Amino acid sequence: MHSPRLSVRSFSQTLLYSAICSALSAPVWAQEEEVKVQQLQTISVEGAAIEGYQVHEISSPKMTAPLLDTPRTINVISEAVIKDRGAASLQDVLRTTPGITLGSGEGGTPAGDRPFIRGYEASTDIFIDGLRDYARGSHETFNLESVEVIKGPSSAYTGRGGTGGSVNLTTKTPRLENFAEGSAGIGNGGQHRLTVDGNYAFSDTGALRLNVMRTGGDVPGRDQVKMDRWGVAPSVAFGLGTPTRVILSYSHIENNDTPDLGIPFKNEANPNRVTPIKVDRDLYYGRAGVDFRENTFDTATAQLEHDLNDQLTVRNTTRYGTSLNHYLLTRPSFDNCADSTAASCLNEDADLLFTRADRMRWRKSESLINQTDLFGHFETGAFMHQFAAGLEFSKEEISSRAMSGGPGPDTDSFWNPNPNRTYQSRLAYGPKLKDGDISTQSAYFFDTMEINEQWSVNGGLRYDKFKVTDAKTGVSRSDGLWNYQAGVVFKPAPNGSVYLSYGTSSNPAGENFGQAGGADGPAGGAKLYELKPEKSRSWELGTKWDLMEDKLSLTAALFQTDKTAARSTDPFTGDVSLAGNNRVRGLELSLSGAITPQWDVWAGYTYLDPKVKKYRNGANVYDGNQIKFIAKNSASLWTTYKLHPQWTVGGGVTYVGKRFVDDANIYQLPSHTVYDAMARFDVNDQLALQLNVNNLTNTRVYDASHVGVFANVGPGRSYMLNATYRFE
Repeated sequence: MHSPRLSVRSFSQTLLYSAICSALSAPVWAQEEEVKVQQLQTISVEGAAIEGYQVHEISSPKMTAPLLDTPRTINVISEAVIKDRGAASLQDVLRTTPGITLGSGEGGTPAGDRPFIRGYEASTDIFIDGLRDYARGSHETFNLESVEVIKGPSSAYTGRGGTGGSVNLTTKTPRLENFAEGSAGIGNGGQHRLTVDGNYAFSDTGALRLNVMRTGGDVPGRDQVKMDRWGVAPSVAFGLGTPTRVILSYSHIENNDTPDLGIPFKNEANPNRVTPIKVDRDLYYGRAGVDFRENTFDTATAQLEHDLNDQLTVRNTTRYGTSLNHYLLTRPSFDNCADSTAASCLNEDADLLFTRADRMRWRKSESLINQTDLFGHFETGAFMHQFAAGLEFSKEEISSRAMSGGPGPDTDSFWNPNPNRTYQSRLAYGPKLKDGDISTQSAYFFDTMEINEQWSVNGGLRYDKFKVTDAKTGVSRSDGLWNYQAGVVFKPAPNGSVYLSYGTSSNPAGENFGQAGGADGPAGGAKLYELKPEKSRSWELGTKWDLMEDKLSLTAALFQTDKTAARSTDPFTGDVSLAGNNRVRGLELSLSGAITPQWDVWAGYTYLDPKVKKYRNGANVYDGNQIKFIAKNSASLWTTYKLHPQWTVGGGVTYVGKRFVDDANIYQLPSHTVYDAMARFDVNDQLALQLNVNNLTNTRVYDASHVGVFANVGPGRSYMLNATYRFE
């Protein structure tokens, strides 16, 4: 007899219903508490908008000290920076953040945001308000207060993964004020964007907030490639300013963008060419009217927070989310030239042909997370402690439907492709089947102990019980993951710190089950689940200073991450083992804030030395090579200056160095430098006009590549004029 199993859907609906019912009764609790509150000094832990470019603290209570006293590098891209730069997507934000390079999806690896942080993939290390976002997709900025990039191993904070770092998206929440802001923009290529952000305080302790977004048009410099997105994010809060606070929020985002994998790249018949051919950037190698991508997110969250006293706060967050990644897209390649001696393959000035191949997917993810945090401060003798402790329970189910009936492979002229050919395509779908699930139970504790005004120590420990099950093969694996981080901070002055920190991370088999195929997804096979987790360790030596009357933050850090049990393929048996070894060393510099009241700056530089120390893939040996997809040098500068009370001008430059895209270090994406500019005219206190021109010189940018098969092409020169009106 098999015991009945509770599905994620039924369990999640029951738990979420209970959480919402409890939350809706919170205003009554808050009113009862108000009578007692008169005698207590309460702690305010409500979220607040970040003003300007400088940030002193981040949203997670797990960071038990201000950024100045936190022994690790954390880049925060505030809403002010996002708006000034005209960034509409997470990819826009990450594209200009040093130390991050972008990866590409294809078929087994789905299309969507795929950042590499400090040399290691972080596509499964994206979080929303501190809770893991299991879906692979394209994230928007319309409902964000900031993007927090935590550099270095973050398994102690976030659980499995996080070898190079993680990304946390901080969303907008209700406030005790009334305002409404609408922004409408038009640009070249039919670009248009509309956003609305409205907040209404319906009582002394309650408020509603609504964010709406609609955007569309052509991608500048890419024929046939269109954006089509919309989203809505309502939220309501009770008990603001009281000891008991409740926030209920929901977000729905749909992306129906044209999928675009760029241009075919690797030609095995012509090994002398190692970079993409400089063809007209506008050429589209997909199939107009056939290729599509439907990417949908639904996220419902209930958060209850209560001040137990003036020293302790408890917070419980429950989230239920679903996502769908559904697409048919063209993978352009020179597959027809593999091992070929045809003149059209050897002489690329002739009638070079390329192949269009189908890549299709229907995959749905359904997740439920419940996280409880207890945080505050206490004293032990002469030492002051800021701490956070918590429990987390989560489950994700992944389902898919088999797809067939695409147009199938065809060949076309590389120099003059015709995306408007007539294709016979009638897609057929199989039944929805469960691929598998991931469940995790976690416990963690963090503490910053202040020894005196100059010295403090920081430590954290986390345990995860991680289990992955492949429903199609019946294979499963459970691992207990212990991870920790520790640091010591010395403050030679009240506005400066020097620190040394050490941390670990774990990558268990199947951690990417919901997002990838191949070696770590449903097709990974039973052998993969016999492997223990990959282990990484990292140290970082750095310094942080708040200058210009604490208005400008300067940071510098040296770091090294070692993965000594990386997956590698045995050349004799073909089995995957933990015989690999790689290392990333680096230097990072950053500057953010105000140099003067009129002059803001956000800048950074990262140098990485990503080295494969030992790695086999079949008979191929890659020892000593550079880790693929990673640029050694990357830098970004963005600055604005208020010339006049009504006029602000700004500009920036982003540099990304050369990247190898294959393990053999043969094929590479060339370096690029992109210049951006903006000008804003504040007509009055309510109305502002802003013009952004991105990629001023129309530089050819290759965002990413899938192991050299094709190269994703970034946007060309774009113009966007926005008018923003604020009702107060």
